[in-house]
Amino acid sequence: MERKYDLEARLIDFAAAIISFTDSMVNSKAGNHMANQLLRSGTSPALNYGEAQSGESRKDFIHKMKVVLKELRESGVAIKIVEKAKLHLDQNAIEVIQNECNQLISIFVKSVGTAERNNN
Repeated sequence: MERKYDLEARLIDFAAAIISFTDSMVNSKAGNHMANQLLRSGTSPALNYGEAQSGESRKDFIHKMKVVLKELRESGVAIKIVEKAKLHLDQNAIEVIQNECNQLISIFVKSVGTAERNNN
């Protein structure tokens, strides 16, 4: 199976990238605050996706998938703040991580929609 289509692997890779990204952010009060915020929201999707896979019901699965989506959206906004406030100095790293976040958001928007349609 190609890794690009293995969602759990992509979310784990995203979490690992977020960890590296936040470790290389500007060391300031704002930099540390945003790094901590992004560290939480950016690593959460992989963990919540793991929980969704063992959802107790279709409704529980959908709820957990929505949590994954919520955390990805939060991460996307945090990355934009980091970029705008110049809290990370590597523009390429910002673009790469924002692109992957956007792709994951798109995947989960579709996944949640499909799961909700199949639940009716």
